[in-house]
Amino acid sequence: MKKLVNLALFIIIATLSFTSCKKFLDKEPLSAATDENFWKNEKEANSAIAGDYALLRQALTDGYAFFSYGDYPSDEFRTTIGGEDLPQVSNILWNLPVPPSSTYRSMYKLRRYDNFYRVIDQANRCIRFIPGIPSTEFSSPDVADDARNALIGEAYFLRAFSYFYMGRVWGGVPIVEESDKDLSEATNLARATAEEVMNQARTDVKKAIEMLSWTNTNSSDKAVRANKGTAFALLAHVEAWTGNYTECAAAATEVINSGQYQYVPMSNYLSIWKGQSQEGIFEISANSTTEGSRQSIATFTLKAPYLATNRGNQVLTPLDAFGLKAKFPDSADLRIQQAFAFYNSTDPNCIKYSNILYLTTDGNGNEGNPIAQNNIVVFRLSDIVLLKAEALAATGINGEARTLLNEIRNKALPGNDYTGTDDGLFEEIIRERSRELFLEGHRFYDLVRLARKKGIYSFGGTRMNSSEFEAGKYYWPLDPTLLTLNPKLKQTDYWKDKM
Repeated sequence: MKKLVNLALFIIIATLSFTSCKKFLDKEPLSAATDENFWKNEKEANSAIAGDYALLRQALTDGYAFFSYGDYPSDEFRTTIGGEDLPQVSNILWNLPVPPSSTYRSMYKLRRYDNFYRVIDQANRCIRFIPGIPSTEFSSPDVADDARNALIGEAYFLRAFSYFYMGRVWGGVPIVEESDKDLSEATNLARATAEEVMNQARTDVKKAIEMLSWTNTNSSDKAVRANKGTAFALLAHVEAWTGNYTECAAAATEVINSGQYQYVPMSNYLSIWKGQSQEGIFEISANSTTEGSRQSIATFTLKAPYLATNRGNQVLTPLDAFGLKAKFPDSADLRIQQAFAFYNSTDPNCIKYSNILYLTTDGNGNEGNPIAQNNIVVFRLSDIVLLKAEALAATGINGEARTLLNEIRNKALPGNDYTGTDDGLFEEIIRERSRELFLEGHRFYDLVRLARKKGIYSFGGTRMNSSEFEAGKYYWPLDPTLLTLNPKLKQTDYWKDKM
């Protein structure tokens, strides 16, 4: 039996409370200690799935992971980015020494995959136990099979997403397909290959597609719980990452043609990051007042008046005015007008994450802790349309690729068709993704695909040259503490003589 890596095994041990007024995504995850007294009915199964989404939320927010992996090490940010560890994260100096005791440090957290294996262990537990819940213990026994399949499908999606995400970050990681009955029985596992990890993600997400429906039972769960569209979007990204562009285009087409998603009008563009817009396909809900109260992408990239508690410059430094104008050459672009502030200054702000709630600290109404009430938008329609355009350009179907590219360009700037050559079309689509999906966790991975396909290395500054890229610098190292605790693990090839 394949079992969890020792260090990745410890699960948050908590008791589920079914009488609380918490929202779905505020449920706590399960632990092995609860298994024998759990899994009795649909309500408990639903809560177990909820706990897994909460674990995924932790994996993508701890250490600012979603943005640290997907945005900071790219040309969206200056190489002089500020903050502890974040300059090294941005400049791909991922071998920064961190004492093992400094578990609070971003670099320590980002080099460890514990959080993702918690998601996987919870998903494995759901896959193992939910099939055994009797149909009579579902609220509608006559459709219990559909309800059961939907829950299991979500578990397969969450496992697939975790392997996909880790596969992009580290390449090869251990593969675990079963939950451990007894943590003391856990054995160490070696890293699978990068190809094997993506194959696991592909297999799991295809199972999810078979089991999920296009719409969520509860409309309030839109985008924050997986459905068939969410799974097809993930499959499209898996296939793009692995260079299987024909399959990528097919999966993206399923999403686009489903009729489940529509573009948000540009006049209401910022509503996308408030969450669950008509464009959202998969999002991480981060609206709880227990989150975002200290440091978040909002508190790092905003200043007054968008973040009233910061009267100086933003903490992190995205593109300066020159770089932003190079990326958005026409200031009439509605994305500049809607999603950026201080465009002409030396400290322009991306204001996608400016939905802020302020807690008061006294009875006089003084502004206190800023609570960022923005969802992390993982997949949305514009992303999938441009991903399909990329896939079509990669396979020589240039006319349709241009049509999709121009659809996004004209939405933001009417009359802005791409007039370049077919040879430059793939690169231009990647460039358009950088404009449409700025600070949405995609840019670094888009640049990796661009380098793989076209040999164009545009990571910004001196972050990574062609020889470093070909040596695999874009994969993260494992933190040395993981190697100490699991002798079967080997360091990521590029970093093995640099840690």
